[in-house]
Amino acid sequence: MRTEQATAAVDPSEGKQRDVSVVPAEVLPGSALAVEEPAACAAELGPRARLWPSLAAVYRAQLSRARVARIPLLFVATFQSVGIMILMRGVVDDGAEAQAVVAGSSVLVVAFVALNLLAQYFGQLRASGGLDHYATLPVPPAAVVLGAAGAYASFTVPGTVVTAVFGCVLFGLPMAHLWILMAVIPLAGAALAGLGAALGLLAPRPELATLLGQLGMSAALLLGVLPADRMPQAVRFTRDLLPSTYGVEAFARTFGPHPDWAFVLGDLAVCGVVGVVSLAVATWAYRRAAVR
Repeated sequence: MRTEQATAAVDPSEGKQRDVSVVPAEVLPGSALAVEEPAACAAELGPRARLWPSLAAVYRAQLSRARVARIPLLFVATFQSVGIMILMRGVVDDGAEAQAVVAGSSVLVVAFVALNLLAQYFGQLRASGGLDHYATLPVPPAAVVLGAAGAYASFTVPGTVVTAVFGCVLFGLPMAHLWILMAVIPLAGAALAGLGAALGLLAPRPELATLLGQLGMSAALLLGVLPADRMPQAVRFTRDLLPSTYGVEAFARTFGPHPDWAFVLGDLAVCGVVGVVSLAVATWAYRRAAVR
């Protein structure tokens, strides 16, 4: 209900009171109605950013930012894996051991980039206050973690393919099923990238994040490249706990004349489950680090 109030003036010559103006009461200073109207017309907040568009934006930004800086490191990762295969050529026999060396060396490129470098990146980002920048953006935390992990995992594709082809030529293995790398790289990359991001975000200092990333890559090297038959039983149990092991096993099974695709799919499924869990842990660690 609107209330109106008249203001009046007295004409001294005529002794009469005349109406001068009529003003709505809600515009007068101190009026209670004047306070209620702006509150009712408060601006509404815009809708929250959706996950997939935000993920694509973070992925493109990370890919363009790290393209120049990560290419030399990718060359180092590929050269390291090729050098390991050359050294192992005079040690292992042909057959199952050669298959394990080639598969492990190929997945090692993924571990070097997705696990080691991503742990260092998030550790430095947390220490330098870079997480505050992402926290101010209207993007879900999962988009930040998945976008960065996907960008780093994308750099492993050329090096992994080159390592696998070189290993097949070096050890005389068939290349008919190298297409399985299209599944091994993203699934093993997701598992290792989630683990690397979680290590970098949970480490209290960037030096510790770098150390944990290096230890993880060393574990992928020793437990993934060396043939499992020559390891003690306790070491084999530790090997089963490493996410990259199942990517190595899935790739190595395809070198046989008649691959058991049920076991290959089972190993890939384990990689996928571990990837979902590790990325979820990394997202939680991002939220935890961003609010501190």
